[in-house]
Amino acid sequence: MQHFDTRIFQLDEIDAAAQEIQQGHLVSFPTETVYGLGADATNEQAVKQVYLAKGRPSDNPLIVHIASREMAEKYAAHIPDKAYKLMDHFWPGSLTMIFKIKPHSLSKTVTGGLKTAAFRFPDCQPTLDLIKRAGVPLVGPSANTSGKPSPTTAQHVYHDLHGKIAGILDNGPTRVGVESTVLDMSGDHPVILRPGAVTKEQIEAVIGSIDLNHHHVGKNETPKAPGMKYKHYAPAAQVYIVDPGTDWGQVIEWVKQQPFDVGMMAEEKVLQNASLPMNASQFSLGNGVKDASARLFDGLREFDDEQNVKAIVCQAFPAEGLGEAYMNRLNKSAGGVHFLAVDKS
Repeated sequence: MQHFDTRIFQLDEIDAAAQEIQQGHLVSFPTETVYGLGADATNEQAVKQVYLAKGRPSDNPLIVHIASREMAEKYAAHIPDKAYKLMDHFWPGSLTMIFKIKPHSLSKTVTGGLKTAAFRFPDCQPTLDLIKRAGVPLVGPSANTSGKPSPTTAQHVYHDLHGKIAGILDNGPTRVGVESTVLDMSGDHPVILRPGAVTKEQIEAVIGSIDLNHHHVGKNETPKAPGMKYKHYAPAAQVYIVDPGTDWGQVIEWVKQQPFDVGMMAEEKVLQNASLPMNASQFSLGNGVKDASARLFDGLREFDDEQNVKAIVCQAFPAEGLGEAYMNRLNKSAGGVHFLAVDKS
């Protein structure tokens, strides 16, 4: 794989970033959710480099980022009326929709060999400008090493991918912090395959009843959306989910007994009221689930860089509204391990 002197592009250097895309190179781009790893979606060799840079299995489909509805219409075989209604409400924004595509309109490296593709119109003007100036849609999985917490700053991307990509378009920290909602519109009934910042309730307010996918993707099955199959968002340290209602005094007592450093990720009010032991490192999730969603990956990454931290306890929120997306990511990062299971062992 080619080695690059990875460049940080400022917002007045979008033309230079677009030229790298046109040359078949990879450029990380900002969105309102997380940073994406951009390649020309119409250039098969460039798309293959995305999998190599991330160390990602190539049966995982990629989201196609577009800067207009017309870009989606160019590739989609059929866009249902309900999808246009959702575009009116949520595009540009944190909603990805899956459509059946015209035969051979996108390569199998983009679709994971499926006859569908996922499209997103991000709510981030610098990236929309990048797409327009490059003149092509961009594939854009999260710009991190596969399986690690997603990047919410340009520095996170540089940490994981410097030397492997041509550049990073820096737009500061992302606003939302968890990836987009993925809604499958290719079947008879819309299904959320990955919860995100646009909630099930918000979507149903526009188009009526939809389903939430609970299907576990099998070992030899190709997932229809990113993040469905493999352990994701995981730091090296084991993450333990601290469920609502858990006595944080118990948690702190457990932390105190560990022979290593423990990261504690919780709301400001929890940390302020806690008497933390010497081996505890704290990371504030702010106040409420909106703050926590924006900060989750940042906290996991911060502790991932501290080699002495061998465990992380992280506050859970009720899995409703935005909490559905937050808990989806936290569960995957913890591998479904909860603190109480540890406490009783």
